[in-house]
Amino acid sequence: MLSEKFFEVLKHEGAVSIVSWGSGEEANVTCTWNSYLVVEGDKIYIPAAGMTSTEADVKVNDKVKLTLAAREVEGYNGYQGTGFRIEGRAEFLSSGEVYDMMFEKYPFMNRVLIVTVDTAKQLL
Repeated sequence: MLSEKFFEVLKHEGAVSIVSWGSGEEANVTCTWNSYLVVEGDKIYIPAAGMTSTEADVKVNDKVKLTLAAREVEGYNGYQGTGFRIEGRAEFLSSGEVYDMMFEKYPFMNRVLIVTVDTAKQLL
């Protein structure tokens, strides 16, 4: 589901936007960095230190959207840069094997945001 081009984007630094929404109409947007994403199969692990609004939304509605990009990776038709929109379901973990693995890499975190990917679309 996640293409070679997606993993090529992750090799370059860039912002990752994470969009969540609870039961209301207002969306919440927070950000992290490409270099913080750890991918295993259809799961994306993201270290979380804040993200309290995102976590509150996920308790009501577990759907999230992520966008990420890198100018250094060629997109469609020779376009300079490419990006992806990921749609999936989210949960937060504060203990366990995945938490321990992520904490070893990112000791600033206090939870892990796990996104199970439903769709991944290259945008450019």
